[in-house]
Amino acid sequence: MSLACNRSSLGMMAVGAINVVRGSRSSIQELLQIYNHSESVALAVDNPEMFNQIAKPFYLKTSIRFIILLWGEKSSLVNEGNKEVPIYTFMEVIHFGRESRRALFKSHDARQHYMFQTIKSDDIATLVYTSGTTGNPKGVMLTHQNLLHQIKHLSDVVPIEVGDRVLSMLPSWHAYERACEYFIFSRGVEHIYTTVRNLKDDLGRYQPHLMVSVPLVFETLYSGIMKQISTSSLIRKLVALSFIRVSLGYMECKRIYEGKCLTKNQKPPSYLYAMLDWLWARVMAAILYPVHMLANKLVYNKIRSTIGISKAAISGGGSLPSHVDKFFEAIGLNLQNGYGLTETSPVIAARRLGCDVIGSVGYPLKHTEFKVVDSETGEVLPPGSKGILKVRGPQLMKGYYKNPSATNQVIDSDGWLNTGDIGWIAAHNSTGRSRNSGGVIVVEGRAKDTIVLSSGENVEPGELEEAALRSNLIQQIIVIGQDKRRLGAVVVPNKEEILKAAKELLIIDSNSSNVSQEKVTNLIYNELKTWTSGFPFQIGPILLIDNGLMTPTMKVRRDRVMAQYRDQVENLYK
Repeated sequence: MSLACNRSSLGMMAVGAINVVRGSRSSIQELLQIYNHSESVALAVDNPEMFNQIAKPFYLKTSIRFIILLWGEKSSLVNEGNKEVPIYTFMEVIHFGRESRRALFKSHDARQHYMFQTIKSDDIATLVYTSGTTGNPKGVMLTHQNLLHQIKHLSDVVPIEVGDRVLSMLPSWHAYERACEYFIFSRGVEHIYTTVRNLKDDLGRYQPHLMVSVPLVFETLYSGIMKQISTSSLIRKLVALSFIRVSLGYMECKRIYEGKCLTKNQKPPSYLYAMLDWLWARVMAAILYPVHMLANKLVYNKIRSTIGISKAAISGGGSLPSHVDKFFEAIGLNLQNGYGLTETSPVIAARRLGCDVIGSVGYPLKHTEFKVVDSETGEVLPPGSKGILKVRGPQLMKGYYKNPSATNQVIDSDGWLNTGDIGWIAAHNSTGRSRNSGGVIVVEGRAKDTIVLSSGENVEPGELEEAALRSNLIQQIIVIGQDKRRLGAVVVPNKEEILKAAKELLIIDSNSSNVSQEKVTNLIYNELKTWTSGFPFQIGPILLIDNGLMTPTMKVRRDRVMAQYRDQVENLYK
């Protein structure tokens, strides 16, 4: 399925057409809104099943010149289709193209009258609709130049050679996947698609040199490995866990003496202190090294062989959990973390194999600039100071389609894009643990409301919160889940209504004046399921608190709430 999607999108861009991409999991209403807003003239659809689901509303509410069926036969389509709208299979389009080319080359007359316009680098290549921060999805206008920047400069990050095999499992319309695909195609590399269900088997079958995916996949691999260790015999379990602890300690010491640790300190330590610290780390690493190498021979080689990735794995589309990052480093699997947005085509920073600073997203791509500004004043902050990350470079979008006001909100007059993320830039120190880490980018969370799950999916919490507040049992709510597998919520329950509901439902005795925490949680959870049942993302774990979530100015500051309840929130997902 991905192959036809890629070929069709590349064909559209090659002739100068603008393709508008969206996943088949999107609601019909969302697809209709995107089709009409983008002023699309035709529809390319995956298969007959997908077409049959959307045919009736699309015929009624859109203007379609023709339809391209990428897979399947036209005989499987619904009968009530509009006969005036021609439908072509993917192979028919290929055939038409070959016939047109053949006719053009055979006829001197046709060649003389053949007219074409040159595609300019600044022309729009694709519209990728993203949720942005509020309201309807916004159409990100990515140009040919934007995409070409990724093709040219991802080679600085990805250790790839002709003949390598790359495994990926992201949707082919996703900006991260598309950039990687175009780069892969340009390097003569074999590209293999898989799914979550087939991932384990395909890793073993194809033994890829590299894998491109989101943090959730690496979390899943980590969980699978740890589960296998925990279910082995007691002796093997103790040996494996002991080896891992030693290797984690060894890698920590190695980062210290190599100067690849993160620090916000702008002032480097004294030369004497730095030397003593270096010496201590060097000695400890030397002590732990033999055990680490033994673990590599007895345990880690088998783990890496099972995973099958021989060169590197590239993680993007969300924050990589620290424990997962450090684990794969300890067992010798190169896991490179990157950072980007749909609005930046998307990659703007990534870790290199030569300087893979754990906890960071690496250095900016070539020709890409970063700065950190104060969220209130907009003042540029020095290295090591936390603020809003801004970025500028040739991969930056042309803007949001037919939405100049939204464009001006995120891109200033000097071309700086407000990423909506909180982070900092490591200071350049000449001595100490961070002497070789200066300039790396560290992303600590989202300043804007959009939640990015570890699967790479964007969720707008506002609508979920609005729906949940329709319950009289919920006084205040903040939906959480940034970089997690699923959504959760911090909830302030309405105590009076909770007590009333518990009595009506006979959960407690009519004379009782208290409801246990467990019963309150169950009541709230059932309410959330009821009021948010129509949304594609459901709320999972719940944290109940007594204090209100609002500031004195009647605003809910998500970052402050998350900072206040950070430990409790982390416990929800354990």
